[in-house]
Amino acid sequence: MSRAIFIPRDGLHPVLDRLSAEMDVWVPVASGPQKCGGEFVRYVPGTVPVLERQSTTPPKRILLPQVESLLSYAYVKDPEDASRVKINLQAEIAAKPTVVFGARPCDVRGFLLFDRVFTGGPFQDEYYRKRRENTFFATLVCRQWDAACFCSSVGSGPADMEGSDLRLTPLEDGFLVEAINRRAHPILKLMGGEQPTKTQLEAAENLQKETTEEQVGTGDLTHSGDDFRGRFEDLEYWRSMVSQCISCGVCTFVCPTCYCFSITDEMQGLEGERLRSWDSCMFYQYTLEASGHNPRPSKFERYRNRIGHKFSFIPAKYAGMIGCCGCGRCIRSCPVSIDIRKVVENLKENACACS
Repeated sequence: MSRAIFIPRDGLHPVLDRLSAEMDVWVPVASGPQKCGGEFVRYVPGTVPVLERQSTTPPKRILLPQVESLLSYAYVKDPEDASRVKINLQAEIAAKPTVVFGARPCDVRGFLLFDRVFTGGPFQDEYYRKRRENTFFATLVCRQWDAACFCSSVGSGPADMEGSDLRLTPLEDGFLVEAINRRAHPILKLMGGEQPTKTQLEAAENLQKETTEEQVGTGDLTHSGDDFRGRFEDLEYWRSMVSQCISCGVCTFVCPTCYCFSITDEMQGLEGERLRSWDSCMFYQYTLEASGHNPRPSKFERYRNRIGHKFSFIPAKYAGMIGCCGCGRCIRSCPVSIDIRKVVENLKENACACS
């Protein structure tokens, strides 16, 4: 079985049509009033993928929906004894085979952290696990980074295929698609496509090598744990870095590695659903206790926790893994232009004096 196919640019839609007839396919498309944004949507024939730029929001909602029903329940009264009530529970975990087509390395890198959190411990999230096992990532070798990107600074890069199943290399006249692992072979066969020529294979190999050697972002943010701990009690530092923060939470919603959620029961009459919804550590209510006490009452403390989580706590817990993929979305989307790179880089200045 061939491990590589070539898809001409004008042949992309037939390939996606074939895939979508057998499984769910998600692609990035233009969104927003002026189509200047981007998001991942479920592909249907006629959908126009936008592969030339990074999407505004990552594909994390495909595996961790923004709102999902964990179970439904109903209270049923005993007709012979009104004081007795039974509860009927129903929980259905559906996980249809899915291909995420056109994600970038920084998008997929986020799921490496999700895997550790939701499936790497003694207690596994079955909703996430089943989706993850049935999801295939066809990841694009990235050639369209901008000034906000810094994937190389967090130990990744624009050609990083860790966590991916297929590699998409953009060429002038189409895409070379390669299976990275054995589980991707059936997907490659289903795509069809053409047998790549020697010239196309060589062009893809050269582009991959060139992209691998690119440095996207300056500096190294992979060893910031000690610096963070040195700055932990320096509230003046955190005020100076994020005084303009408005606690809107957009940085967490567009982040591929943020996974905070809340669980609520929504009832109507005697029936209801248990819902899991995205939450944000930047919200005051996130850590608000029933007593009225809040261990992180100020935005400075909440942002400090966000930085510590990504660059200190997660690396300490997961053998050096950084909780940031360097996609730059929080920088682009922040309404008050807070730059996470500046906050982390400046931790080094006089860090010891604040410990």
